[in-house]
Amino acid sequence: MSKKGIETLVGLFVLLGLAGLVFLSLKAANLASFGTRDSYNVSARFDNIGGLKARSPVRSAGVTVGRVTSITLDPKTFQGLVLMDLDKSVQFPRDSSAKILTSGLLGDQYVGIEPGADEKNLGPNDTIKQTQSAVVLENLIGQFLFSKAAEGSNSSAASTPGARK
Repeated sequence: MSKKGIETLVGLFVLLGLAGLVFLSLKAANLASFGTRDSYNVSARFDNIGGLKARSPVRSAGVTVGRVTSITLDPKTFQGLVLMDLDKSVQFPRDSSAKILTSGLLGDQYVGIEPGADEKNLGPNDTIKQTQSAVVLENLIGQFLFSKAAEGSNSSAASTPGARK
């Protein structure tokens, strides 16, 4: 085999490697969906969306059933309005609930859907009424510290000399 033929094969191999890296990076970052699925849009309003982002997964029982398409602020209620595309193959009852959950302790956030028991299903452009906002770690720590400070001030006032019982 000539030197030119070997260089051509090496160049082809490098191009295939680069194409593979681009494919893997897009799949890992959820920036490109390869393959189209029939889907329908639903929305949900949350008081606090935490770190939820567009293209975050929507899961039910740990299985990805859709994606978050956009997040906006509702100017009337001042709540986060989350629009989601759900796979048409999965139909949720109308009384289903949506929660913003976290993968692991410090992982990415996603929308979790718990199916309800209604006989009618969610349709295109319906709204999930029952929602639970994201748990913000800073708020939990602040509440814990505030309750411990309140306990400390109550116990110190009761233990002061001359305090009546």
